[in-house]
Amino acid sequence: MNIHEYQGKEILKSFGVRVQEGIVAETPEQAVEAAKRMKEEFNSDWVVVKAQIHAGGRGKGGGVKLAKNLDEVLQRSTDIIGMQLVTPQTGPEGKKVNKVLVAQDVYYPGESETKEFYVSVLLDRATGRNIIMYSTEGGMDIEEVAEKTPHLIFKEEIDPKVGLQGFQARKIAFNLGLSGAAHKDMVKFVAALYKAYDSIDASMFEINPVLKTSDDKILAVDAKVNLDENALYRHADIAALRDVTEEDPTEVEAGESNLNYVKLDGNVGCMVNGAGLAMATMDIIKIAGGEPANFLDVGGTANAETVKAGFNIILKDPNVKAILINIFGGIVRCDRVAQGVIDAYNEIGNIPVPIIVRLQGTNAKEAKDLIDESGLKVYSAILLKEAAELVTKVLKEGK
Repeated sequence: MNIHEYQGKEILKSFGVRVQEGIVAETPEQAVEAAKRMKEEFNSDWVVVKAQIHAGGRGKGGGVKLAKNLDEVLQRSTDIIGMQLVTPQTGPEGKKVNKVLVAQDVYYPGESETKEFYVSVLLDRATGRNIIMYSTEGGMDIEEVAEKTPHLIFKEEIDPKVGLQGFQARKIAFNLGLSGAAHKDMVKFVAALYKAYDSIDASMFEINPVLKTSDDKILAVDAKVNLDENALYRHADIAALRDVTEEDPTEVEAGESNLNYVKLDGNVGCMVNGAGLAMATMDIIKIAGGEPANFLDVGGTANAETVKAGFNIILKDPNVKAILINIFGGIVRCDRVAQGVIDAYNEIGNIPVPIIVRLQGTNAKEAKDLIDESGLKVYSAILLKEAAELVTKVLKEGK
């Protein structure tokens, strides 16, 4: 689960991480009031108006603007709120901005130069251990840094038996070229950041940039936080931060029906029980000359209700030209799934695209007989090869 920057910063603050302060606003008028409060509470004459969407690269798309007075705050927030913000992470359709964060100016002049760093905490799947990844090249796309200057990216692996050690936090601060008060503050920052990551069952914390201010304070200017959905039952307060307006509405609807659904760009909808079988089914569709329109796992106990919900989800995509249902009857009998398909088809009414049903496992033959004798426009198959051939056939007929 993703959360907004301002929500991530609140979590960081609760663990003692210093952050760029800010106030959320949903209208330009609220943004102006927020800027006034930033002046009163933090003596910030200038503010930064930052679009709050679940995507990085907001500045490149015009979603982060500096405002030097209240008139500029009003203009910047008017421009950003309601815009369709396109970034490298949103795709060409972009995302609508519903709120902004009015944040304090932390790039004030002082005794030393400001410096930007990159720091993230995430799981290294190759080793099964958490790592802290960091670089002196903050404020830039880390992918670009990795491609052009990989020697400037450092990694610190954390032993799960002992957690982050003090010498590791000091090593990170040293590799970032810090000394004196800034070095000490970075050590505290890294320790608090890792504690936050570990305590809330996050899957990633990305702070880009981490700023060394002109008076040698270390703080998070941005906060990208991904949470492990499987652990949200332990964090009801964090689960409540979910913003469904930032998610694909079809995926939200699927989740409410306990379906695992991800929309893709193809023309063949697929409904499968089991993630591994779903991946194999997507391969079948590709081999047959089609493109999968979705990943849809209905779980091991598929019945008429789940099949009906799956149909409704898939049919919301106008690009779908055929539907392939691929069920392995292990936990559930194939004939019960077949009956569920027939019942769901009759309840929904006329389904405008051909349906291929491939059932294998317990009572597969009985299931095929049920579908063949139903009189519905449903093609049945038992072998994967048969299903692939039927996909090819219906796609050609539909052209």
